[in-house]
Amino acid sequence: MSDWGPVFVAVVLFILLTPGLLIQIPGHNKVVEFGNFQTSGVSILVHSVIYFALMCIFLLAIGIHLYLGKRNRRASELLCIALICINLWETTSVHVNTLFHALVNTLNHVNPQFNFTNLPPATFFLCIPCSTSSSVRASSETMADWGPVLIGVVLFVLLQPGLLFQLPGNSKQLEFGSMRTNRKAIGVHTLIFFTIYAILVLAVHVHIYTG
Repeated sequence: MSDWGPVFVAVVLFILLTPGLLIQIPGHNKVVEFGNFQTSGVSILVHSVIYFALMCIFLLAIGIHLYLGKRNRRASELLCIALICINLWETTSVHVNTLFHALVNTLNHVNPQFNFTNLPPATFFLCIPCSTSSSVRASSETMADWGPVLIGVVLFVLLQPGLLFQLPGNSKQLEFGSMRTNRKAIGVHTLIFFTIYAILVLAVHVHIYTG
């Protein structure tokens, strides 16, 4: 199942942190202005830094995940429980591959609608090594996927209404560099943001690992 957590977090933060909708830092006349539907290059920069910080907190520090699909929910829960058991049994003499294949056969019997045998090799790689080697487990814990964060920040900047373009504009259907916004434009740009972000994160699977 696809992890919609990064998409949900990125879209919500895009809406809440769009300059001029709820808040603008700095404003045109004050340090903080509320609901003025105005923007500027400085405010977009400040809001982008706040967006980046919150994305790091929610996706990298807290690790928010959202999986959709009720049909495979019980099988997924059983898989998580069994993998925890494998992690607890890592010091025993039981061969991990044999144990994992036995686990797969059990899960296929419990929930035949979801064939765990056809899981991609990356799934086995991510699940198995972390329970067989403490050094591999330590290195995997330090690996952080910055892909969803960086994609979100770049799209947040490029798709800000009024910076490069605004659809629809205040006086025209399409305006460029107006540094103004409105509710309809924020809604349209949010939809564009959601579409591009979901494609890059869920369909293309863009990953950037550090550590």
